[in-house]
Amino acid sequence: MPLFLFAQGFDFTVHKKGEDKSDTTLLVIGGIQGDEPGGFNAASLLVTHYKISKGAVWVVPNLNFQSIIKRSRGIYGDMNRKFANLSKKDPEYETVQKIKKLITAPEVDMVLNLHDGSGFYRDNYIDKWRNPNRWGQCCIIDQKEIASTRFGNLDAIGKRTVEEVNSALAANDHRFSLKNTYTAQGDEEMAKSLTYFAIRNNKPAFGIEGSKNFGTHMRAYYHLLALESFMRQMGIEYKRDFDMTPNGVKQAINDDVSIVLDNRIALLVPKARSFLNYIPLRRDKNVKVDTANPLIKLVEEGGNYRVYYGNRRMTMLKPQYFEYDDSLKNATIQIDGKYQNVQLGSIVNVKNSFLVKEKSGYRVNIIGYTNAKRKNESGIVVSKDQIMSKYSLDKAGKIFRIEFYNGNKFSGMVLVNFNGHTS
Repeated sequence: MPLFLFAQGFDFTVHKKGEDKSDTTLLVIGGIQGDEPGGFNAASLLVTHYKISKGAVWVVPNLNFQSIIKRSRGIYGDMNRKFANLSKKDPEYETVQKIKKLITAPEVDMVLNLHDGSGFYRDNYIDKWRNPNRWGQCCIIDQKEIASTRFGNLDAIGKRTVEEVNSALAANDHRFSLKNTYTAQGDEEMAKSLTYFAIRNNKPAFGIEGSKNFGTHMRAYYHLLALESFMRQMGIEYKRDFDMTPNGVKQAINDDVSIVLDNRIALLVPKARSFLNYIPLRRDKNVKVDTANPLIKLVEEGGNYRVYYGNRRMTMLKPQYFEYDDSLKNATIQIDGKYQNVQLGSIVNVKNSFLVKEKSGYRVNIIGYTNAKRKNESGIVVSKDQIMSKYSLDKAGKIFRIEFYNGNKFSGMVLVNFNGHTS
C-alpha cells in the first residue's frame, strides 16, 4: 500500500520568488535532515511570508520530506553525506541528482543550507555545550574564499552575517560565530556535504546552524536573521509580513495555515482538533490537495489520513467516502445580514449568524446543528450558540462546516469561522 495518497509524493518542491530574469539569485535549502525543524521552518516562512522586489530567491524548504515526517536525521542515512560518491541503488539517488542540478544551475550565485546543531559552537572549550565540537549558532564555511567568483569572499561575507545576527540576539549567550571547517585540508565528512559539492562547482555556499538547545521558533528566528543578512549583502530586496522578533516568528509559523481538498473542502491546520470524523472524501481516493504551505502533507495511516505540518502531527481525518458532484461551485450565504457569493472550499468570517440561501436540487447539512423538522438546513438563520461545540473543527469550538449535497453525492463544503478572522 502506498504511504502517500492524493498524488502528493515525497518530492521536494522549488519555489522561485522575485524577478524572473534576475542577475542575482540566492538558493536556500532546508530539510536535508528531518530532525532539524528550525531550518526547514525558516525556509518555509521565506516561501509564505516574504516578497522579493529585487533579485531572486529560490527556496527548497523540504529537501528530505520523508525524514521530516519521521523526525529522522535520515531514514536512508544522512543525505548530507551523499554529495561526493553515491550508488545509483541508493533510495535517495534521484533526489540528490535533482538538487545537484539545481545547485549548479547557471542562475544560482550563492547557496545556503539550513541546519540545527547541538549546543553552541565556540572557538575554545568553555563547557560541554559550548566548545569547538558543537555546531549550534554558527555560520559555516568550507574555506576562506573562492577566487575570481562573485560573492567568493566567504570569510568576509560570513563574518558580516555573524556581526548582523549578533546585533539582534534575544539573549547575550545566544551569540553567533563563524566556523571554518577547512574541508579541503582533510575533513572527510564535510567533503561529502552539499555545501562542499557547491564549492567544488564554483558556487559560494554556507551552512547556517541554529541551536537545538532552543525551541523551533527561536532557531528559525536566528536562521531568518542570517538569511536577511545574506540577502542584503547580495543586493536582494525583500519585505516580510511579520515582526522580526522571536514571538513574531512563532506567530508566523503558527498562522492559520489552510489546506484544500479537491477544491471543495478547506481545513485550518494548526487550529484543528486532533481527530476529525466523517470527512467526505472522493470514493476513488483520487483527491487533489492544495496548500500554500510547502510543509503540509497527508499521509495514510490505517485507513485514516494524518495531516502533517513539517514534523508535527496536526490532525487525523477519518474519511466517509462519497461520489462527488461537480455541478456546484458557489453558494449564496447571508453573513451577518449581508448576502455573499461564497466559493465551495473556502472559509468565511461570521460575527453573529449566517443563513444559506436555498438552491433547488441541493441539500445543506450544517454539522452540529439539529432541526428535527428539516432535513435540508438551508433558509435558516443559524448562530454559534445553536451549533454543538463538540462538532467544531477547531479546539476552540468556533469553526464549523456547512456541507452541500446533490442527492447522495457530495458537492462541497464551506467553513464558517466565528473567530472573526482568518489568515
